[in-house]
Amino acid sequence: MQVIGWEDFTRVQLCAGTVLRVEPFPEARRPAWKLWVDFGPHGVKKTSAQIRALYAPEDLVGRQIVGVLNFPPKQVGPFISEFLLTGFHTDDGVVVTAVERPVPDGARMA
Repeated sequence: MQVIGWEDFTRVQLCAGTVLRVEPFPEARRPAWKLWVDFGPHGVKKTSAQIRALYAPEDLVGRQIVGVLNFPPKQVGPFISEFLLTGFHTDDGVVVTAVERPVPDGARMA
């Protein structure tokens, strides 16, 4: 494992946002959802996430998640992902990183 400095960590913009909308993504190679998330002052951003194994749309809408906002947009088939949804790989699927208590949308991880 490579050790990084504090300055490296501070360059990653990890922010909380509330999931507004979830739609199927049938064009994806692996089962995925399209998500639209409100990041407050950073606006509403969309992403594609391979989290269908553990989450239905009703599990996600209204939930606060953690996303990386300062990666460049990524073309995923016919869809452009504007942020990276964070989570943890498990044998059953990806467990989404969520906020334990409500925080303002756009709040940055410290």
